[in-house]
Amino acid sequence: MSAATLTPEETNRYSRHLILPEIGLAGQQKLKAAKVLVIGAGGLGCPVLQYLAAAGVGTLGIIDFDRVEESNLQRQILFSTSDVGSLKADAAKERLLAQNPYISIISHPVQLQSQNALKIMREYDLVIDGSDNFTTRYLVNDACVMLHKPLVFGSIFKFEGQVSVFNYRGGPTYRCLYPEASDLASCSEVGVLGVLPGLVGCLMANEAIKVITGIGEVATGKLLLLHALTLQFNTYVFGLNPDNLNIQELPQHTLLCDVPIQEIAFTEFLSRLNRGETFTVLDVREEDEYQRQNIGGQLFPLSSLEEKWHLIGTGLPLLVHCQSGLRSRKACQILQKNGFTNLYNLTGGLNALTPEQFEKVSGLNLR
Repeated sequence: MSAATLTPEETNRYSRHLILPEIGLAGQQKLKAAKVLVIGAGGLGCPVLQYLAAAGVGTLGIIDFDRVEESNLQRQILFSTSDVGSLKADAAKERLLAQNPYISIISHPVQLQSQNALKIMREYDLVIDGSDNFTTRYLVNDACVMLHKPLVFGSIFKFEGQVSVFNYRGGPTYRCLYPEASDLASCSEVGVLGVLPGLVGCLMANEAIKVITGIGEVATGKLLLLHALTLQFNTYVFGLNPDNLNIQELPQHTLLCDVPIQEIAFTEFLSRLNRGETFTVLDVREEDEYQRQNIGGQLFPLSSLEEKWHLIGTGLPLLVHCQSGLRSRKACQILQKNGFTNLYNLTGGLNALTPEQFEKVSGLNLR
């Protein structure tokens, strides 16, 4: 990262940085010269991008293939209602350039995979991982090791958050902390406190600024755990396993939680029913949810699906739904693992149905 000259407008904009002796002109020039890639423009990516844009990071890359959904707005505060349906990477770019026109934003509205990870990440100095699944986390880690790029990491779960910095000056990697993958947290519909991504994202942006400018003590070999309900912060130290620095190729496999699932919108589902097609409909919510409201499908709660999947008939295509589309996606993955192939996840679940649509589908004789 070479130094970059500040314009008079930038000097005025970043004046509160410039009067800090630890940053000053040299530090702000480093921020302007830096090229940072943010993986995911979701709950964590939004505050990271906003604060790094405001701080004057010269080039920000955003990689996210997802689109803004209304349920995102509870925590992804970079977006507004008018952005629903837009690609997150493109909507974030537009909003960030409005926030700071003196920086460059590169949108990558693609899914990060082993085939494109090295090509995309090679162009940046620092990578920030705000993804929400383990396959991407291991892929990003391994690519950073191969490219010798520092990696700022954050994750959230219900009311808890984690922050660390990996692969910094030969320090520990993500695999040193988590040698084995798990798909539990990233696949379940567990919810998250809306402010938690903001807390964790700000800490991630803070680590990124320290890495770029060379100030302070970077959280390498340390894992910060925070709990929003108790406001407790705990730091755990972990060491380097030298074997994790000898990665020669990227992982080609996906975890159970990342197996592609066929999605179907309600309008398409209803259209196919009207054309005479027949589906078996599975409701994977809990009994109390089903009793409050249902569309007449068979109840197979996700909590017991591993034990009862064999009771589901295989003669018809399966439409699987829950309340929001997340638990049903997990259910589809469990069914895939057990040999089911003709599966459809109802996009957005029952939350996506208008009252008129709900009335239509409730009046059908579903199997």
